[in-house]
Amino acid sequence: MKTKIVYVDNFLTQYGHTPTIGASISSLLLKEGYEVVATSTKQAKLPRLLDMLGTIFRNRKNAIVLISTYSTEAFYFALICSQFCSLLNIKYVPFLHGGNLPERINSSKKMSQLLFGKSYMNVAVSGYLEAVMIKNKWPVTVIPNPIHIEQYPFLQRLKCTPKILWVRSFHEIYNPTLAVKILCDLLKVEPDAFLTMVGPDKDGSLEICKQLATELNVLHRIEFAGLLSRDQWIKLSSSHDIFINTTNFDNLPVSIIEAMALGLPIISTNVGGIKFLIEDTVNGLLVNPNNVQEFVIAIKTLMVNNTLVTNLSAHARTFAEKYDWSCVKQQWNALLQDA
Repeated sequence: MKTKIVYVDNFLTQYGHTPTIGASISSLLLKEGYEVVATSTKQAKLPRLLDMLGTIFRNRKNAIVLISTYSTEAFYFALICSQFCSLLNIKYVPFLHGGNLPERINSSKKMSQLLFGKSYMNVAVSGYLEAVMIKNKWPVTVIPNPIHIEQYPFLQRLKCTPKILWVRSFHEIYNPTLAVKILCDLLKVEPDAFLTMVGPDKDGSLEICKQLATELNVLHRIEFAGLLSRDQWIKLSSSHDIFINTTNFDNLPVSIIEAMALGLPIISTNVGGIKFLIEDTVNGLLVNPNNVQEFVIAIKTLMVNNTLVTNLSAHARTFAEKYDWSCVKQQWNALLQDA
């Protein structure tokens, strides 16, 4: 019999939230033959926390608890759940997310020691968060976020038009207004430039982007597509040639891995764990954060350098293939079987 898993995360897609990586991993582990109990689907915070604790308690026998761990207020959910596991003598594994988690660890050292120091293992999705765990002498292994590579039809780009795609939640940490500013500057030299922004609104940033686009007189050159399913935005990607990632904080965004699998040339801010994904001029282009001019220069470079476009597109696909579930599941199986 395989290990029983209690998966603690926010499973709130029914309320219009973007599916978390927990939703994907829990489903994949279930298909691998594990008994998986996912929690919680409660929208309100206190009922959600109580549901998480209740689910852990009810499934405490012969189980291991995977706890999605973020840097924002959800950090406290992870902390409370972890200490409850310790009280019940249950092995737990924090699954680390968020480019801002190192800052959280620095500002909450005692709580971080309780959460990460007492865990059976900490799972980082990249070397970025692995380094923080090693620095603090906490147990860690790296298991990246997976994709199913066959779901991403590769389109080899041989040249680029200024058709730009942005895929992320509208939240200030992802700096979506930067994309609007980039388009505004690009239109001065490339009047055919067009930007599509895909994702749900998290903190009012969507309306701020629309207001900014109106003020800059570029609203007619932007499509705000809202929250799309994976299949919908993959279909949309075939009519775009450049993928931009504008974030100020990041860890290992699945959207970039997906864009790589699709063969989109990528331009991203060089923040957090991005350097573990993108090797500059090899499988993408890196620019400094919050820098409109560098993004515009990178876009213009892609539009005139077909050899670079061809190489970036091909190398990105090759890199993304390493994140296929057929590879990643072996690492999860090893961890869970050892536990």
